[in-house]
Amino acid sequence: MAHTGDSILILDFGSQYTQLIARRVRELGVYAEILPCTAKLSEIQEFNPLAIILSGSPYSVYAPDAPRCAPEVFTMGRPILGLCYGLQLIAAQMGGEVDKFAKREYGRAELIVEDKKAKLFKDIPPHSTVWMSHGDSLSKIPEGFHITARSTNAPLAGIANEDESIIGIQFHPEVVHTECGRQILSNFLFDIAHAQANWSPRDYIESTVAEIKARVGDATVICALSGGVDSAVASVLVHRAIGKQLKCIHIDNGLMRRGESAEVVHTFRDHFGIDLDFRDASDLFLDRLAGVTDPEQKRKIIGKAFIDVLAEEAEKFLGAKFLVQGTIYPDVIESLSFKGPSATIKSHHNVGGLPEKMDLKLIEPLRELFKDEVRNVGRALGIPEHFIDRHPFPGPGLAIRVIGDITKAKLEMLRSADSIFIEELRSWKLYATTWQAFTVILPVQTVGVMGDERTYENVVALRAVTSVDGMTADWARLPHEFLAHVSNRIANEVRGLSRVVYDISSKPPATIEWE
Repeated sequence: MAHTGDSILILDFGSQYTQLIARRVRELGVYAEILPCTAKLSEIQEFNPLAIILSGSPYSVYAPDAPRCAPEVFTMGRPILGLCYGLQLIAAQMGGEVDKFAKREYGRAELIVEDKKAKLFKDIPPHSTVWMSHGDSLSKIPEGFHITARSTNAPLAGIANEDESIIGIQFHPEVVHTECGRQILSNFLFDIAHAQANWSPRDYIESTVAEIKARVGDATVICALSGGVDSAVASVLVHRAIGKQLKCIHIDNGLMRRGESAEVVHTFRDHFGIDLDFRDASDLFLDRLAGVTDPEQKRKIIGKAFIDVLAEEAEKFLGAKFLVQGTIYPDVIESLSFKGPSATIKSHHNVGGLPEKMDLKLIEPLRELFKDEVRNVGRALGIPEHFIDRHPFPGPGLAIRVIGDITKAKLEMLRSADSIFIEELRSWKLYATTWQAFTVILPVQTVGVMGDERTYENVVALRAVTSVDGMTADWARLPHEFLAHVSNRIANEVRGLSRVVYDISSKPPATIEWE
């Protein structure tokens, strides 16, 4: 998307809340992007931000390895809002002082507005609850600044210079625990930065379609359509731009949910009129996975098999020059983060290797969107709601939900149990309140009783979590009556399963998926 000087730049100093800042700004209708604090001044100038937000950080501003941004950021003439560490950085950069021996504040605190005329605190009550997360505090404000707010433990919880073009606050307005956080961010965006609320799914569709048309011309474009939310939205968006020039390929790897491939083919070939090539490669995938138990090895085998099959299918479309990929903004941020990419990037994450192998250029139409924004774009494109509201599904599919070796029999048990679980979640109106729900076949057999006979059969675990973005998650408190009903259906209807357990682990310390 082209930047026209009406976007907000967020400089990331390593805060766990940085993505949340961008989400909150976009929710207010203003486009925002994140760059690491180490970004060169030329990158920041090229972005041409309307205003800049400095994130928090786990670091102390006086530490030898404390993250810094280009000092010219403070003299660019753009409004600046520093959050927590951002406040302390403003002070350190402009002649103030930070006290590392001050009282720490973590969690909820009372904010007292000192400057009733401060634009940042317009329509904010004199006393409100905010979310603090700091070990250091400001002890001396820079010359030319004044105090705008305080808290119980932080006498300098808000500062601003004379014209309020540089502002710092010690708390986090982006988290839901700050009761007036949305209004505070709105005040900065509209009353101080004079932003326009012109960011919406329809605006994004229009600008992206125009960009794709201009870039692609009359070339053929290939898209690997898995049927997940990201690939579905990406394919429909590109199809809107170039129509029949888009050639989608759907591969059934034998690791999908029940009836999924048939539904994908019907929806996108018949409903959207997309040129869709279908390949049933389930035997190939399952043959390569035979006897494999290590989850990372499973991922690598599946990724390699997928590239091999996709390359074969793509040969049908000679002259193709582009490959569509459903990369979304959290994936981009992870690779650009100040703290660097996570230690383990799962090998199935995308179709890496194929673009180079076939000399294709990537089109990533969703790379600037968060997951909830992808869903909203999908709705605006007319994609059926049952596709849009689907829970996340792992790239390796059911392979990592069969713990241990994979067989057709285990996959069939898993599909049957999973379809019952999801069907009942929808029936009980619980599906939309969970972030992700699925079943896992365990490498354990236990004694059971079926009629008058003792059995020795498999165990299935039910997993359901609530979350905002998947970065942290809590186990879903599903009604006991519901769990009893699902357990009874699975035991009665799925041959080979005689015991059902429910996973009550949160993330952290557990992950959402089992492998």
